[in-house]
Amino acid sequence: MTALHRFSARLSRFGTASLLTAAAVTLPSLLPGAAQQAQAATLAVNALNVAASKQGSPYQWGATGPYRFDCSGLTLYSFKRAGKRLPRTAAAQYNSTRHISASTRRRGDLVFFHSGGSIYHVGIYAGGGEIWHAPKTGARVRLERIWTSAVWYGRVS
Repeated sequence: MTALHRFSARLSRFGTASLLTAAAVTLPSLLPGAAQQAQAATLAVNALNVAASKQGSPYQWGATGPYRFDCSGLTLYSFKRAGKRLPRTAAAQYNSTRHISASTRRRGDLVFFHSGGSIYHVGIYAGGGEIWHAPKTGARVRLERIWTSAVWYGRVS
């Protein structure tokens, strides 16, 4: 009996569900960092979903939720609800993330708006060039297109 025939016999004996379970347990150990990357991606998407759920909440300087937010308050609240603590301000959040390029950004990454070397705003990348953010006094949490190229990206891990 060839190796392929033995594998086929085992597959039919154990069933597809068992094979998938075995793969889920084995693959992370075969791919260093894969489980950690998957956890970080899940964390980021969960935080993105929390931010989206706050659509329409009013902006209030210094507010960290659950009903009013400033920009870094929304990101802090969203990641906290997803299971990760971030520092309070946009600049401190930038310093606590892994800095990434625009070409490697993913949904749930943080988008930092800067003027020169100073960060003045933060939002959560939603994909398609858009962010969820708490824009300014008189505005509400919303999905908006990134309006400038003066941005840096950070990944929460």
